[in-house]
Amino acid sequence: MRLALFQPDIPQNLGAAIRLTACLGVPLDVIEPCGFPLSEAAIRRTAMDYGGIAEVKRFPSWSVFQANPRGSGRLVLFTTRSAHSFHDFAFRPDDVLLFGRESAGAPDEVHAAADAQLCIPMAAGARSLNVVTAATLALGEALRQIKAFPAISRF
Repeated sequence: MRLALFQPDIPQNLGAAIRLTACLGVPLDVIEPCGFPLSEAAIRRTAMDYGGIAEVKRFPSWSVFQANPRGSGRLVLFTTRSAHSFHDFAFRPDDVLLFGRESAGAPDEVHAAADAQLCIPMAAGARSLNVVTAATLALGEALRQIKAFPAISRF
């Protein structure tokens, strides 16, 4: 299981995603360009004290990300354009959960490349969740289904 962010716009969301994936033991893929300057130093600063346990892989473009072998892993895109609820989907351990830009979602080429497109149901009138809030829900459900939450630790 991996979490992937497509061209994130907001550095604080990247920091929260790094912390989320570090705490859940899931690697994070960042597909650039980002809407802010991103360097290894910025990732370390954003990750705070989670940098030592976070596994962050940067891809300079969508095409480089696509060329990266995923084995049999599926690309599962979370999008408000889908009518298929994430809680009705059977996740697999090698899935890559992909989330689009905060400002614009994912472009058509990303939708076309996805093996599955899922949404998170929301109340009438609500447009979208914060990207890391959505990723938390999705990753939590996926890890629950495949029984891959980390063991409980007391530091």
